[in-house]
Amino acid sequence: MAWFPIMKRSTLPQPAKLFPARTAPPVQHEVLKSIAWVVIICTIAFFVGLASVGLVDETEPLFAEASRQMAETGDWVTPYFNGATRFDKPPLVYWLMAIGFRLFGVGEWAVRLPSALSATALVGMGFYTLRRFGFSRPELATAITGERNVASPQRSRLSQHNLFWSAIIGSAIMALHPETIVWARIGVSDMLLSGCMGIALFAFFLGYAQPEFPQRQRNWYLTAYLFLGLAVLAKGPVGIVLPGLIVCAFLLFVGQFRQVLRELHLVKGAIIFLAVTVPWHVLVIVANGRAYIDSFFGYHNVERFTNVVNGHAAPWYFYFLVVAIGFLPWSPFLPWAIARLHFYRLRWWRTQPRSAHFGLFALAWFVIIFSFFTIAVTKLPSYVLPLMPAAAILVGLGWSDRLCPSRKNPSRSGLGFWASYGLNLLIFAVLAVAALYSPNWMGNDPAMPGLPNLVRESGVMVRAALIWGTALLVGLGLLISRRQRWLWCVNLMAFATFILLSILPALQLADQVRQQPLREIAATAIVEQQAEESLYMVGFMKPSLVFYTQAPVTYIERPGELRETLLTEQPNQSALVVGTENELADINWPVQLTPLVTTETYNLVRLSPTADN
Repeated sequence: MAWFPIMKRSTLPQPAKLFPARTAPPVQHEVLKSIAWVVIICTIAFFVGLASVGLVDETEPLFAEASRQMAETGDWVTPYFNGATRFDKPPLVYWLMAIGFRLFGVGEWAVRLPSALSATALVGMGFYTLRRFGFSRPELATAITGERNVASPQRSRLSQHNLFWSAIIGSAIMALHPETIVWARIGVSDMLLSGCMGIALFAFFLGYAQPEFPQRQRNWYLTAYLFLGLAVLAKGPVGIVLPGLIVCAFLLFVGQFRQVLRELHLVKGAIIFLAVTVPWHVLVIVANGRAYIDSFFGYHNVERFTNVVNGHAAPWYFYFLVVAIGFLPWSPFLPWAIARLHFYRLRWWRTQPRSAHFGLFALAWFVIIFSFFTIAVTKLPSYVLPLMPAAAILVGLGWSDRLCPSRKNPSRSGLGFWASYGLNLLIFAVLAVAALYSPNWMGNDPAMPGLPNLVRESGVMVRAALIWGTALLVGLGLLISRRQRWLWCVNLMAFATFILLSILPALQLADQVRQQPLREIAATAIVEQQAEESLYMVGFMKPSLVFYTQAPVTYIERPGELRETLLTEQPNQSALVVGTENELADINWPVQLTPLVTTETYNLVRLSPTADN
């Protein structure tokens, strides 16, 4: 079953030899089926309801507003938020959002589209690489890679089925887990980094695995350099440091470091990489000087690795929890998938063809990123997002192996698999119970006081409990009927249904009580704000107010400071102020406040000038 028409007839068995002529579908049909599969899973995971909720404070509006100001001012070099430079991240995400504003108008869709497209491209590239080299067992690799000892037709058929299931399952897992879905639906730079980095690593392996085709190998390597440059423009030096560590560790392990180093076209690659990354860095340093260097390289890179920044400290085991939860419902099988590689058999692995090394490459990818950010002092859940494709590959290869047993390697269920299976069923039960009781845990956020009642009335968590309860029963049925190898399908369908019928409606409810009041306030402020009248927000900073008003907002943490500022600097001017009821009362304004918008959380008032009294 040839899914991609890029293999030479002189070196590979033809589809007619792999399957009976009457069952061999045209290559075009297989390509269309592949595209349809990727489109379906990515639409469910990343695009359905993408713009159904407003921007989520506090990070997303910072990126959105900086991009809006870039599109409005035409300054594509220096990002600004609320009139101040924003050097947190390089410009690629701002450029893409700004282009989206020009094409689709200013709104949530354009803000989140770069993240959704990045995730889709990553899944598509993962599918393609798995379809070419996703062998779950090394001996299957010799069947279609052009080696001299070409395997029998039966073995070739097994290899093709193996690649088929690896691509289907691996790409589905790559898209359908919480960590990737969350960041693919938020307009920040994390998914863009993960997409560029992941595509670069896939391109590297596609070149590495095809030494018998030098031209094709060169093109894939140069593609990798291009996306490494884009990864650096997405989030800085980490975009090349991490892939570099992954590739070096992998090549040293398989004993191919010196040989591949000679193949990498380093000079051409360096030219491509520098052509992508250098121009903007030169322009931004010329425009801003040391302020950019100290802020971006010093604070947002070196200091984040060596010190706790913005209070984002966590214990050493933090990322064990993040991966365990963020990779649900697949995480129970991750230890088993790693163990089944027998990566400790170093000499044996070095005798295997390059095309059989994809599992090892994914393991190096996973371990290096996990270790790097475990060592780093500042810790955030999004930091390990780039290792999720590797985890998906490992688990996908494991399930593909169970679906494609052979006489020499029958599908045997060892202790590790049974433990993972049992843990998977236990997680179904825990998720079902947690869904029922989740409204009781939603009342701790003062910005969403009415959410628990809304969730109870809507029944979205009851639907979630039914979904996971049904998954538990089906999983037990598969166990009893000895069809355990299809549990991956239960995971897939349950999680996709959970997204569509429970998570997306729940997010809309949360938006209704958390962000919609701020959008209402912004709309009123646009109408009510008079000439020379300033807009203030007291208390906790909500950047979405700037984006939705498309006007400067002065943020003041303590209400008393606002009173002093207005009485001393603007005694003859009125002001619009946003804050909670208690925060507005703490201003102690000597003149009565005029309410303009009142909600459960935030209010908009006008402070009249004091000089008139």
